[in-house]
Amino acid sequence: MTLDRRSFLKTIGTTAALTAVGTAASAREHVEAPADAVGMLYDSTLCVGCRACMSACRTANGLEPLKEEGGIYDAPIDNNGHTKTIIRLLDDNGANAWIKNQCMHCIDPACVSVCMIGALKKDDHGIVTYDKDRCIGCRYCQLACPFNVPKFEWDSATPLIVKCEMCNHLVADGKQPACCDICPREAIIFGDYNDLLAEANRRIETEPDRYNPELFGDSEGGGTQVLYLAPKNISHQDLGLPDLDDQSIPELSETIQHGIYKGFVAPVALYAALGAVMIRNRRQGGER
Repeated sequence: MTLDRRSFLKTIGTTAALTAVGTAASAREHVEAPADAVGMLYDSTLCVGCRACMSACRTANGLEPLKEEGGIYDAPIDNNGHTKTIIRLLDDNGANAWIKNQCMHCIDPACVSVCMIGALKKDDHGIVTYDKDRCIGCRYCQLACPFNVPKFEWDSATPLIVKCEMCNHLVADGKQPACCDICPREAIIFGDYNDLLAEANRRIETEPDRYNPELFGDSEGGGTQVLYLAPKNISHQDLGLPDLDDQSIPELSETIQHGIYKGFVAPVALYAALGAVMIRNRRQGGER
């Protein structure tokens, strides 16, 4: 028997009300950076586009070059299953600036939130790491990441997810990430996250004619441990960074999920309402 429009709306309304109650009672806590968090600061005004960081990253992480057929060197146009970081040029009506694309190591990362097996997680310093032995290849992390960072090895028979892990194997030995160590202009520097925040704000305050006054990563998407300084009169969106509010994706999505499933109230209410409608429709059908 069919579910009429009025009954359907009543069912949805009941479930939505119960969901709202559950959500209000189980709002997810805001996540802060670890006390000993590390990070990176990329200054677009210092970058000259030499791409030494790309080569150093490839060497440090054992990544094979990906060449176009007939090409003589690796020149990727985006991060991929062989490339964890890339330097791009903004060239728009006379506005020129470089941008480095890599994992942002979000303070509250969406990729970690959606990874059902725990293949992606944050370590004690806040670096988002990847455990290939846990990954099942669902690629939810690719869909969840607002920066479009995780890439899949489509050309491999045993594909993995590829993303920057801030050279955590080097950091564990007291060294810097390869891209930071090689940069001849110190356009990207590594260090204590809070120190980098202070340094970025110092540069903005002391050279207001040089920098965009907004520091990307300070609060966007709940904050990121990779921070970006853009040139004056060039927005971060011009450089290809997304326009995010201060709330992280997991803070919103997990609040909704926890509200819906807390005590299994909403699913039980939905099934009960649908069951009641089915019983009523059967009785009405029997009366005809």
